[in-house]
Amino acid sequence: MTEEDFKNGQVLLIDKPLTWTSFQAVNKIRWHIKQRFNLKKIKVGHAGTLDPLATGLLIICTGKQTKEINTYQGQIKEYTGTFTLGATTPSYDLETEVNETFSIDHITEDLLNQTTQKFIGDIDQKPPIFSAIKKDGKRLYELARKGETTEIKSRTVTVSEFEITKIALPNVEFRVVCSKGTYIRSLAYDFGKALDSGAHLSVLRRTKIGDFSVDNAESIEGFIENLKAE
Repeated sequence: MTEEDFKNGQVLLIDKPLTWTSFQAVNKIRWHIKQRFNLKKIKVGHAGTLDPLATGLLIICTGKQTKEINTYQGQIKEYTGTFTLGATTPSYDLETEVNETFSIDHITEDLLNQTTQKFIGDIDQKPPIFSAIKKDGKRLYELARKGETTEIKSRTVTVSEFEITKIALPNVEFRVVCSKGTYIRSLAYDFGKALDSGAHLSVLRRTKIGDFSVDNAESIEGFIENLKAE
């Protein structure tokens, strides 16, 4: 691709690595595009944040294509991952330590599959306290990390598909197709409660956004190598 291609607008499909923030991925790609073409500036943005502990599809737009970011953000998404049953964490994932444990002796394959049905359709969901949502100008995770508590309003999200794909207790693997704004961490927490137990998210991978698939994405390193080769 040429300098003009990036300025006119590209949709880059990136497979975000573990521990990277979406912001870091965008910065890395922007820096290398600027270096490659000796640019002072170029617009680069992502269409939907992935948590640092999640991997998978990150849509990155350049140039004029950044105007379409909201369109991509609004499309349905597919995730795969793992819930660990019998324990909760304040962040609903592995960012924080386990704060409470529960029995899983009563959990069966039938119960797991029956419980998924309770979460299909329009559901009310509270975002995690450890989230990037802003309240009074501050990110919720900034307040949470200071130990401050705040009331979070529930929101309606849509889960169109939710299936358990593998059971190896305490871990269960899943696949979810859902609307914009769905927190899989909150789904893990609520799923654990619905099982009369507890759960937290231990693995998360975004596999699809609309018609875009992670199967067609490239690593950040791969993008940089291809950029230098052009």
